[in-house]
This record gives sequence, C-alpha cells and structure tokens, in this order.
Amino acid sequence: MGKVLKFKELRGVVPNNLIASKPLEFRFADWESSHFIQMQRAQSLELEKHRKEVHEKGDGLIYSLPPHFVLSGSMAFTVQGLFRFRENEEKMREVYYLAGLIDCMIHQVTPLLRTEAIKEMYTKIRTIKSLLNINWYGSIEQIFLPLDTRWHNESEYRGSLSRASTMKELYRLIRKGTDEMFDILSLEYVFYTPPKRG
Repeated sequence: MGKVLKFKELRGVVPNNLIASKPLEFRFADWESSHFIQMQRAQSLELEKHRKEVHEKGDGLIYSLPPHFVLSGSMAFTVQGLFRFRENEEKMREVYYLAGLIDCMIHQVTPLLRTEAIKEMYTKIRTIKSLLNINWYGSIEQIFLPLDTRWHNESEYRGSLSRASTMKELYRLIRKGTDEMFDILSLEYVFYTPPKRG
C-alpha cells in the first residue's frame, strides 16, 4: 500500500541521494523510515523522476511511495551486512552466501543435515561470521531479501539443496544459488537506506 510522503528541505535543486550504484544500488530516503526499503528498479526510476520534478518546482508536493518491501526482522540484518560492504562485491557475496548457509541450516530439509555433517556447517557459519564480523539476532525467519518469482524460483533452489548428496555439493549449490540471487538484486532492485540523521 502506498504511503503519503512529503520531501524535506526543498530548495529547487535535487540533492544527490545516490550512495552506491554498484554492485547494489543504495540511495538515501527522503522520508522517515527506520528500515531499509527494497524497490524494483523500474519503480525506483519513476520515483526518482518524480522526486526530481518535485525538487525542481520546490513546491513540496505530496506523492505516494511505489510498491516496495520494508526490510525488517532477519532481512534487516542481511541488508545491513550488504550495505556495510557496499564497496566490496566479493565481501557482499560472502554475506549473501553466509545468509544462504544459515537459511539452509535453519529452514532447509536435507538428509545431509540430519547427520554429523551439521556440525561441519555450524563451524563454517561461525568462521565466516567471525571473518565478516556480522551476525543475525533474534528469531530468524526470512533471511533472504525478497525476489519476484519472474526472476527466481525459490522452490527449484530449495529442491536442488534437498537432493545434494555430499556437503561439498551442498556448499556449491548454496554458493551458486546465492550468487544468482545477488545478481538479480543487483540488476532488478534499488535499496533506500533510512535517512541521514543530523
């Protein structure tokens, strides 16, 4: 549902709200929000066009925010980890791979993780968390960022994991899947951060 918003500090010039354009596009939000927002790129382009028009007129027009996802709960920790390494694609991909390992251990049904192999995965997760110095807190529900079904088939991804016969294959499939998801996020979405304070 759209949210009615009003821009702050209109001066007739569009402030540059771009933080990073690649590998993921991050922009500052002009509206009050305590969470990151994920928006499809086409809708973000329309929003940015309208935002520019509003700032050029300097009349403080009210507009509604296009459809978007509010990244709260476990997703908040995922996007914060990505944002932290926004200038290092390799580390961003490691953050998403780590999210994939955690998701697999918590939400995936695979015969491999009903054996002693779960200890190996737990150790791997703990090591990567330590290297990246990131963590997820509280109840872990949806750890992956939302993706439109036009671009990603979640059941196909989960099915491939459940059929893995070795831990090596499982890790490879998680890496392949999280890299594909990251590529989709990079091509199809824009992220708006909570506004700057002060």
